[in-house]
Amino acid sequence: MKKLLLLVPRKQKSSLYYQHLHLQHRKTLSYSSQPKWNSKTNVVITHPTLLILESCSSMRQLKQIQARMTLTALITHTFPLSRLLAFCALSDIGDIRHAHLLFRRFHHPNTFMWNTMIRGYRKAQFPTISFSFFLHMLRQGVPFDCRTFVFALKACERFPRASEGESVHCVVTKIGFRFELLVRNGLLHFYADRGWLEHAREVFDEMSHRDVVTWTTIIDGYASRDYPDEALGLFSLMLGSDVEPNEVTFIAVLSACSQKGDIGMGRYIHENVEKKNMRCSLSLRNALLDMYVKCGSLVAARELFDRMETRDVFSWTSMVNGYAKCGDLESARWFFDQTAHKNVVCWSAMIAGYSQNNKPKESLKLFHEMVAAGMVPGEHALVSMLSACGQLSYLDLGHWIHQYFVNGKRLSLNVTLENAIIDMYAKCGSIDAAAEVFGTMPERNLVSWNSMIAGYAANGRAKQAIKAFDQMIQMGFKPDGITFVSLLTACSHGGLISEGQEYFDTMERNYGIKPKKEHYACMIDLLGRTGLLEEAYKLITNMPMQPCEAAWGALLNACRMHGNIELATLSAHNLLSLDPEDSGIYVLLANICANERKWGDVKRVRSLMRNKGVKKVPGHSLIEIDGEFSEFLVAEESHPQSEEIYKVLDEIFLLSKLENRDCDYELVFNG
Repeated sequence: MKKLLLLVPRKQKSSLYYQHLHLQHRKTLSYSSQPKWNSKTNVVITHPTLLILESCSSMRQLKQIQARMTLTALITHTFPLSRLLAFCALSDIGDIRHAHLLFRRFHHPNTFMWNTMIRGYRKAQFPTISFSFFLHMLRQGVPFDCRTFVFALKACERFPRASEGESVHCVVTKIGFRFELLVRNGLLHFYADRGWLEHAREVFDEMSHRDVVTWTTIIDGYASRDYPDEALGLFSLMLGSDVEPNEVTFIAVLSACSQKGDIGMGRYIHENVEKKNMRCSLSLRNALLDMYVKCGSLVAARELFDRMETRDVFSWTSMVNGYAKCGDLESARWFFDQTAHKNVVCWSAMIAGYSQNNKPKESLKLFHEMVAAGMVPGEHALVSMLSACGQLSYLDLGHWIHQYFVNGKRLSLNVTLENAIIDMYAKCGSIDAAAEVFGTMPERNLVSWNSMIAGYAANGRAKQAIKAFDQMIQMGFKPDGITFVSLLTACSHGGLISEGQEYFDTMERNYGIKPKKEHYACMIDLLGRTGLLEEAYKLITNMPMQPCEAAWGALLNACRMHGNIELATLSAHNLLSLDPEDSGIYVLLANICANERKWGDVKRVRSLMRNKGVKKVPGHSLIEIDGEFSEFLVAEESHPQSEEIYKVLDEIFLLSKLENRDCDYELVFNG
């Protein structure tokens, strides 16, 4: 380590000055919440002024020190000036403009000073100026070192294009730095950070020597771009090398395990960390917790959570997310309520849990609590809210979310959020509004097309669904199983037998999609709705897999439409074997028998239902009045205005009877 010996001034008043400055500095620290400036240097500093500079805590104090350095001519030396420059450019409480003024004092700044300015302007969010210093170095022939390229590449990460970074790569090759490990790691990070994984892999493969930074950077590059197989493959190669993974490596690998659901590799990492008594930070424990949750191992996640000495909001949110996704909303809510300092992610996880588990009203209630708590909802919370609005047909609220957050520019729009808006409008019956959003989308993915086709299908617009499908194929999108469920549903609702049969037959032949239970159910529904009950029954008996509830349910509904009691009884028997507690099956079968005046069969069905202890789920409806939603159950009187409501209903009933009687008189008279 180099040692710099700077003589202390001999005058007594200078000594008093240092004592005064020390006292002033201590007072500043006692009142300031800013941390000390912990700059790095390989030089042992003994000069009192420079020692004070190393623990400077404000620009005001820095200027006092600079004034003293000017009076004592200390500022004319390269090292003291470089320390002033580093504080101004790199400290969190520095001033890059003042750093620029200091930089201009020197006619021939050295490489360290140039590097400091490149790094400083990049830190101050001025990448263009940062990169311009690199270009000036190149034009003026200033000697580069490895850090010059690393700092220049960091500045290039802020540019929308990659041309500047590629130009740095060219300079690296041209002047002979291509084999320097620090520079190669900088290039690797630049390409991986931008998602240019092919270029990153080329740089990685060309490296004859690799350290832990090299391996971690390439593994994290693939993991952060949702390429878990490549990330885990590289980790396996790393284990066969002579480089030991560190904590950051493990966090990147655990992210890949979470994406792929590879709990085996995740457990391997956990066991290695504990076996080697490796220092396990909160970040690593949270990564392990997240891996167990996303791999569906809640028991292991809970064990790890309980053993964690320190937890943060991420730890609690992982547990909320895990229990919510597996449908255990009670446990999820317990963890949510226990979270001390909830952030937007925590709120969003619980809101999504309710929405995804068919609890839309709870989701809406929690959303209102979130907004009341002063939280600004992000994309994930709004997507869940739009889904809840779709489930409840809350068009006004869904439209308000669209207008306030999206059209009001309070949240940046992306394809995921636009897809949720389309789905909400379609489920609320406002298919034209959905089509309008779809038509103005700057970017669409397969989910966008599927949402639009499903929307058309659900709203009885079969021809438009087919047209959207044709446009999707022309645009180069490859359909998936969900696409064909929506398409076959559209054909079923539109009575398009030949088209539906054609799509069903070409699924596997043209697109490599093997029909699943839901596709067979759609075809059975299509055949049944159009009266082809025998063909529907033949298809259900020839399915290559066990028929599901949807298939038998579609056939039972078709029997109701066309009055086939024999086939209805058979369908209901199969349905009850799959779900004996579903009261709707009994009710539907009883109604079919009643329509055909088979009162003995009706009695038998009701007796069977009574004997098994199955109770009919009461019908209910929702109504919105001035933004408030009220739920009404059959024959219930809990509503505060129930007396007035039933009075109006009685009047409507009497008026309808009078209307029917008038119609009867008119028919008799005309007859």
